[in-house]
Amino acid sequence: MHPWCLLIHASGGPEGGGKPLTRQNTQNYICRANNREFSIHAPMSSTPPATPRGLEGVVAANTRLSDVRGDIGELIYCGYNINELAGQVSYEEVVHLLHHNHLPNRRELEELKATLAGFRELPQGVIEIVQTLPKDTPPMHAVRTLISALGCFDTTCDDDSQHSQRRKALRLIAQIPVVTAYFHRHRQGLPLVHPNPALGEAANFLSMITGHAPSRDQENTMDMCYVLHADHGMNASTFSARVTIATLSDMYSAVTTAIGTLKGPLHGGANEGVIKMLQEIGSLEQVDAYIEEALAQKKKIMGIGHRIYKVLDPRAPHLKRMAQKLSESLGESKWIQMSERIAELMLSRKNLHANVDFYSATVYYSLGIPTDLFTPIFAIARTSGWTAHVLEQLADNRLIRPQSNYNGPVGLKVTPIEQR
Repeated sequence: MHPWCLLIHASGGPEGGGKPLTRQNTQNYICRANNREFSIHAPMSSTPPATPRGLEGVVAANTRLSDVRGDIGELIYCGYNINELAGQVSYEEVVHLLHHNHLPNRRELEELKATLAGFRELPQGVIEIVQTLPKDTPPMHAVRTLISALGCFDTTCDDDSQHSQRRKALRLIAQIPVVTAYFHRHRQGLPLVHPNPALGEAANFLSMITGHAPSRDQENTMDMCYVLHADHGMNASTFSARVTIATLSDMYSAVTTAIGTLKGPLHGGANEGVIKMLQEIGSLEQVDAYIEEALAQKKKIMGIGHRIYKVLDPRAPHLKRMAQKLSESLGESKWIQMSERIAELMLSRKNLHANVDFYSATVYYSLGIPTDLFTPIFAIARTSGWTAHVLEQLADNRLIRPQSNYNGPVGLKVTPIEQR
């Protein structure tokens, strides 16, 4: 609280007189006393306060959903450490956890699975849009467009009742894998593979993009990836979804906003960059020279380091183990060996750890998934978290409207256009 908040007369002025307070020499403060909130003007500093670049360190909301403890390398979902959840619960259980704040019992889990399976079918109009998209459309562009289009075919799009919002959230969780798979088949010139209600979320997506049922190991691997990517604190895409829904827009708009944010290479697009880097390096023998040259040129090493984690990303070890297991089963150890060497060099040279993108890239590549589907898979998993945050924002909403420090000129005069 600003110290002037303690020195208020009934008239609203500061104690002791002095220079009158005006809009020009004061700053507005919101003060609280005796359970009352009021606004005052206090002298403005001649130097505007420093604004954290990228809002670093700024707390934007209270949430029960997830907590990223970057100083100690912990990720919490609704009270559960990610290490407690990974390998013990399915993605559908995590969806229920994020949306209802507790893990489901058997009946609740079966009901959720049936609901998600029942929501997978797309409106015919959206399927027609899929089939009209240029085949060279980047998948994240396609997914963003198709999720927005789904809102046009949902007659409850603007129904803001809690029941309707929850159903739309589950519908989006169920349909984003379907639009992704349909577009992937379309661009390959292959017939669309319809959803299989007998399969869970991870297995159904893999079967829809490949045309055949996955092995149990492949299903478990994808399911684990979904669990690890489901939520992650106030990341950029989650924040953008909350900003959108805080205007009382709609669920489809909020998730479309999040997808558009996620597609940036500084957010979800990093895992594509990892595989491209590995392909550029080519072999284990070339890793050291590549990293030395990249460091000398101050190039960013994709998948290394994290904005929040100052120690090892707790999701990375789980993905590393999956990558190692897949490499052994495929008899192709090249990619994981290169990855491990890069991680070793970056830790010793820059004290930077591998993050979730670093090993997820190797996992997806080993599953035979095209590189440009890596980020859409991230979006598929994160839709559970995005929609949970949207519901949480709506439960105690206030328009998110920050301010800015203006550092431009003032007092400019218009020069006639002929004289400019």
